[in-house]
Amino acid sequence: MKILLLVSAFNGLSQRVYAELRLRNYWVSVEYASTEQQMEEAVALFEPELVICPFLKQAIPSSIWQHYLCWIVHPGIKGDRGPSALDWAIYQQKSYWGVTLIEAAEEYDAGNIWGSKSLKLPAANKSTTYRHQVTEAAVELILTALEQLEAKTHNPEPLDYTKPDVKGGWQPLMKQSQRSIDWQRDSTTEILAKLHAAESFPGVKDLINGKAYYLFNAYQEQALNNIRTAQPGEIIAQKNQAICRATRDGAIWITHLKQADSVEPKIKLPAAEYLANQLQQTPELFDQVLPDLDPATWQEIYYEEYAQVGYLHFNFYNGAMSTEQCYRLLKAYRAALERPTQVLVLMGGSDFWSNGINLNTIESSPKPGLEAWENLKQINDLVEAILTTENKLTIAALKENAAAGGVMLALACDKVLMREGVIVSPYYQHMGLYGSEYWSFSLPLRVGEQQASKLMANCLPLLATEAVSIGLADEELPSQPKNFLRSLHKVCEWYSHKKTVKQLLLRKQQLLRLNQQLKPLKQYREEEEAKMWQCFMFPESTFHQARKQFVYKLPVSTAPSYLAVHRQVASQHKQQKSA
Repeated sequence: MKILLLVSAFNGLSQRVYAELRLRNYWVSVEYASTEQQMEEAVALFEPELVICPFLKQAIPSSIWQHYLCWIVHPGIKGDRGPSALDWAIYQQKSYWGVTLIEAAEEYDAGNIWGSKSLKLPAANKSTTYRHQVTEAAVELILTALEQLEAKTHNPEPLDYTKPDVKGGWQPLMKQSQRSIDWQRDSTTEILAKLHAAESFPGVKDLINGKAYYLFNAYQEQALNNIRTAQPGEIIAQKNQAICRATRDGAIWITHLKQADSVEPKIKLPAAEYLANQLQQTPELFDQVLPDLDPATWQEIYYEEYAQVGYLHFNFYNGAMSTEQCYRLLKAYRAALERPTQVLVLMGGSDFWSNGINLNTIESSPKPGLEAWENLKQINDLVEAILTTENKLTIAALKENAAAGGVMLALACDKVLMREGVIVSPYYQHMGLYGSEYWSFSLPLRVGEQQASKLMANCLPLLATEAVSIGLADEELPSQPKNFLRSLHKVCEWYSHKKTVKQLLLRKQQLLRLNQQLKPLKQYREEEEAKMWQCFMFPESTFHQARKQFVYKLPVSTAPSYLAVHRQVASQHKQQKSA
């Protein structure tokens, strides 16, 4: 079956749907729904049997849905309609919500229902909920509907508000006036609900010392002692470039801001980067090098230990790792190596495992090329430390997606375990980069030279199942988070047995020395960094434009050729005719 994905962005859900369909041998092409003309052209070129819209912000033209079956993923319960479905559910602190697969029709979200799945809303922000509960439900709905469509057992139901299971209704776009925080009246719970409902986009607009910002990535604070004496809204502490603001009954951490009311476009940055001049008198808190888990506060890095296994968590916003964050993680890693354990597990974060260097902080630097260079060297130091670890077995536990340098960071470990459904993107070329993090050593070592070149050139996302099948990962663990952690603990416990780990470490040391004789790690790094220096420092490098496109979320007119199969086919037809 030929399936066209129309998307506003090739986000995590779109990538997951794309990879799941390709795994099942569907012929899939992707187009960005930038304009009606662009969508119509994609349909005309590809002539799909089905159009799926996993993430679409605009309406599908009638010229398409009247002639082609089109499915839209709506993050709401049956009958819910409108562009802010998940925002309203989190804002209203609902316990349960849903995802519905809707057939495109004239009225917005009012077409036939091909399936709906209820889900429990976690105490988390919109992005986290979308990347986990919504994504899993959407994939299940699409695959089930496809099976029914092919078996001709499908029976989509019209939207009927008289049915008892249709409980939603039209909800308008949520405006900033409705998201606004009243620091004097709103409780911590209410403030968190507003911030969680606006996470990723659009953020909550608020004033800090008379200047307007959008607030992002909020966590409750319960450990500080000076909360009661502070005025609601007052900044009472700073830590790792985040700010802590008092509420009328507690306090919250806000890690990122974006300047509002600016003529020039602004980007999300750590709060302290925008407020540096205003935080000089604000007390700064410092974590220990290897802090234990403390649920009462916000932590980027923390460590847990069970028997002979240590678990190092690094929960960086959107998986991006700045120069400073890489430095702190390296210190924590080295401290973890000193612990009396046999196995060290790198756990990544709650939304992403890691996505490599931080393009936003690079873009905000007065000299982006030099900041990118410093960021690269720092993450390379971290990868080198992992590659040369000889006293512990290292394991990368990918519970979440990873991309670019984040994938190579994982491959530096001795074992790579992935949760079912996780997506990895082991390439850099889409950002105009040659690649780093010792990829030229680690990737061919795992998958072979030919497969490594293919992965880097194709720029296509891989499911965990595919990663294991080609040797990129060692084992796939259950998709349900609790089952994943349970299985992970069992695997790590098995590896930590004295006889097992001794044999593995001995083999690791022998292989490391052999590889060093064939080609020293230093040489791999020097060759990669020489190519990356050119990417960073040459004005004509495509990295600079690709970075700006990414951080400012500039509209992209067409999907890249490696995704837009329909344009590849059209180009081949033109060549054949001209020949």
